[in-house]
Amino acid sequence: MGTSAPEHLNSSGCRIQYSQGKGRGVYASRLISKETIIEISPVLFFGPEEYETHGKYTALDHYTFKWKDGRMALALGLGSLFNHSNSPNVSYTLDTHTDSIRYKTIRDIDPDEELCIFYGHKLWFEPVGATELGTDSEPDNGWGGLVENYNQEEEAFDPDEVVEQDSLPFTRFKPPPEEEDLESIKTVPAWVVDIPEPRHITTLLKWLKVSGLEDPDLGHLKRIRKQDNQTTLLLSVEPVEPELPAEFELPSPFQIPVPSSAALTLTSLNLKTALWPTFYAPKRKGEMESWSHGKVKWARDAMQVVVAEAQRARSEGELPIFAFLPVSYEDGLDRTAAARDTRNSTSHPLRHAALNLIRMVADLNAEESEHGSNYLLTTKTVFLSHEPCIMCSMALLHSRVKEVFYLTPMPKTGGCGGIACLPMLEGVNHRFEICVWNEPPSDLTIDETLDA
Repeated sequence: MGTSAPEHLNSSGCRIQYSQGKGRGVYASRLISKETIIEISPVLFFGPEEYETHGKYTALDHYTFKWKDGRMALALGLGSLFNHSNSPNVSYTLDTHTDSIRYKTIRDIDPDEELCIFYGHKLWFEPVGATELGTDSEPDNGWGGLVENYNQEEEAFDPDEVVEQDSLPFTRFKPPPEEEDLESIKTVPAWVVDIPEPRHITTLLKWLKVSGLEDPDLGHLKRIRKQDNQTTLLLSVEPVEPELPAEFELPSPFQIPVPSSAALTLTSLNLKTALWPTFYAPKRKGEMESWSHGKVKWARDAMQVVVAEAQRARSEGELPIFAFLPVSYEDGLDRTAAARDTRNSTSHPLRHAALNLIRMVADLNAEESEHGSNYLLTTKTVFLSHEPCIMCSMALLHSRVKEVFYLTPMPKTGGCGGIACLPMLEGVNHRFEICVWNEPPSDLTIDETLDA
């Protein structure tokens, strides 16, 4: 007699069911609308040392999430039952305020459809059903080598081996240096304290090393500022005011804006040092971030999602335009988000895919933090089926996106290399890298005068 799944039905319409090749999974018992929170799982923590010594050698190694402070977290409830998909229909957010993980649908979910998350790019198993995201059909050829070249030729490569620039499947356009004027300098609020007695500096610096305030996020800044006969110590960028050692009788800490990154140019160095002493870390002339075979596969996987969902959108009466924010390649911890163009179904001229994606990320950020986030896409990569129009390009710029990939150029309307290239313009307060796929799919053509 076979094993059956336990009866479990939560208020969001989720149930547990066995599926071929996957074991237990989470399924929809009814229609679940897009952006529905379907589960909030409390977590059980393991310290780094405890996990390294014991936990990683147990079955828990395949069910834990890496928390932002380095601990490992085991999701309780339904959290450990979501299966993996390269094209997830559920995003998740690590909620550090409540020590829980929130799971949210990124599109409408049909009854009996499995709810899946993305585990990351380093899997310990062969995934079942490579690019489903709501469809069982394989995308037809016309992908410009997006799938076949990788599967047949690159599988044997070491994922950490660096790919030569001229062998990448996309062309990269490097933006000019950013933070070249005072308005463009990105800052974070930091706690500092004035030191009345300079003879205490050495002792206080030693105290910092054991206080828990040695934050790697401050590595680009000097700890001491001497200005107008006043010595000031940089403490932390945490939101809570740090507690000072009583024996020094120091004044109360206060907050000031400090640069959020090192200076890459001499102009930037002068501007940033006026706020707080900053280290100068220029890149070598012409240097661009290297890409490994593993990261190229990550980009291919993301583009497969984009093409499959753009094709699906067209079959459902929408424009075949899609935007996708995958988990980051480096750690796989960030949320995912995906959005199609909905101008047809909503009869609204501003419902572009990129704008819909940014709005979704803003909603997710608002749930994660009571203060929200000014820079929604900082450090993030967005993949698009088409070159974004000028309006969408400006929205991406204001959201501080790190880089934008697109498949189909739009020479007459595009804002990332077509009729204009917004991040390359002088005077804009942010730069982002643009990557254009070398061989775009042949079946996502739209009117060349349409704003994508």
